[in-house]
Amino acid sequence: MIPNVLTLAGVDPSGGAGIFADLKTFSALGAYGTGIVVALTAQNTQGVTGVQLVPAAFVTQQIDTLFADVRIDAAKVGMLANAELVSTVASGLRRHGVKRLVVDPVMVSKSGHHLLQPDAVEALRRELLPLAEIVTPNLPEAGVLLGRAEPRTIAEMRIAARDLHKLGPRFVLLKGGHLNGAESTDILDDGTTQIELRTPRIATKNTHGTGCTLSAAITALLPQRATTADAVRDAKTWLTAAIAAADQLTIGHGHGPVHHFHALWPKA
Repeated sequence: MIPNVLTLAGVDPSGGAGIFADLKTFSALGAYGTGIVVALTAQNTQGVTGVQLVPAAFVTQQIDTLFADVRIDAAKVGMLANAELVSTVASGLRRHGVKRLVVDPVMVSKSGHHLLQPDAVEALRRELLPLAEIVTPNLPEAGVLLGRAEPRTIAEMRIAARDLHKLGPRFVLLKGGHLNGAESTDILDDGTTQIELRTPRIATKNTHGTGCTLSAAITALLPQRATTADAVRDAKTWLTAAIAAADQLTIGHGHGPVHHFHALWPKA
């Protein structure tokens, strides 16, 4: 059975991040994508110039209307700008019994624009993380969620991943891309065991939306793999190839997107 998967996130008109990137990822990995819009942005590869939030009542209407008709096998949450939207989305996911939830705590864009208001952080900790099968923060996001300095070493990442697990998700994927080195190392923690996932660091500026895309890839693969760890490993392998192929695209003058359809389109 082809899985139906859902993204609840913002819209990036350049297509590199947010819902548009998620839908490309779902399609590339064999899942049928659906989407609920929680925010609109004025954005390109060089930055974000504006954000308009969708009213919470209409987000609720989107959620209830979709779930009344469509079976959803896994879902991901991306940009939720304030506490009201976090609470609205969490309530809707609980109401409809979503079991396989990926939480990508989007806080700052690649260009440095803050996308999460301070009041949303506590709501995210309290309401969404306990619902999550997996949460996928990068190092700065982990620091914000834990209320302390971001991890600077693999050893500190291991401590942070375990502390994040105590906030309620079944799994934590702490992404180490902000560290230096020839490899990028992530930590996957299930509360008992920690696994280091290493991928080669690729020299390209075209990494816009990598966090959105990785969390979407995990969402697409959760219903298609035997374990969460298998879904994460295969998602990272696919994303690494998408980053390696990113320079085949010529999108904008800033941080361009990864190549979501690298395995499907003819080589440039």
